[in-house]
Amino acid sequence: MIRALYSARTGLNGQQTQLDVISNNLANVNTGGFKKSRTQFEDLFYQTSRAAGAETAGGGQVPTGVQVGLGTRVTSIQKIFTQGDYTETGSDLDMAIEGDGFFRILRDGNDFYTRAGSFKRDSEGYIVTSNGDRLQPEFAIPEGTTYLNIDSGGLIVAQDSGNNTLASSQLTISSFINPAGLNSIGGNLYAETEASGAPTESNPGTNGVGSLAHRFLETSNVDVSEEMVNLIITQRAFEVNSKAITTADQLLEIANTLKR
Repeated sequence: MIRALYSARTGLNGQQTQLDVISNNLANVNTGGFKKSRTQFEDLFYQTSRAAGAETAGGGQVPTGVQVGLGTRVTSIQKIFTQGDYTETGSDLDMAIEGDGFFRILRDGNDFYTRAGSFKRDSEGYIVTSNGDRLQPEFAIPEGTTYLNIDSGGLIVAQDSGNNTLASSQLTISSFINPAGLNSIGGNLYAETEASGAPTESNPGTNGVGSLAHRFLETSNVDVSEEMVNLIITQRAFEVNSKAITTADQLLEIANTLKR
């Protein structure tokens, strides 16, 4: 009964973490380029009273053993990088990646990566995020630009009212062997880790990375109906683990009062 209390406690802790993850997914349902997370569990150590395959006193062999599990724990909270939907904005500095890959951003001299393609223009003409971090490779939109085009291959062309090209540049997309290993730091940004591997820079549409959709934005890949179902399952799992604790407590009470 004491063992049941501890096992059920691990279940409560796990479902609390699951609830935290679901809540974060739902909170970011309207966050551009957001990627949902998924909680993964594993069972804990087993207490073995009788090993499977052990020889019996009569010379036979035990077909199945006696093992009691000691609960569960969270092993990982994995980012799911499935494609989100697209929405047309008409803004010259909005871009969406159709496929795999990330935009590279420079902040405080360090490279970070994002799927959110809602960019702005700063006072010097550079293309930046809403937090002022410059898109890499850097590109400054010249004064007098009246038309800015970014093709699916990442070529940026700034033209004046006479259709004269004022400046052009080539955007690149970063890809990782294991994007799920990236470190989420907030602000729609990811940081490289040893688990993600080193980034590979490629032109959009080449080497397996996605192409660019100009004047479009990628929305969150959170499926509200899926998260609501997961929320109900989590609630019920929390309830049954609570019930297991209550039942174990009641049995302990009965055992303590047997002598009365």
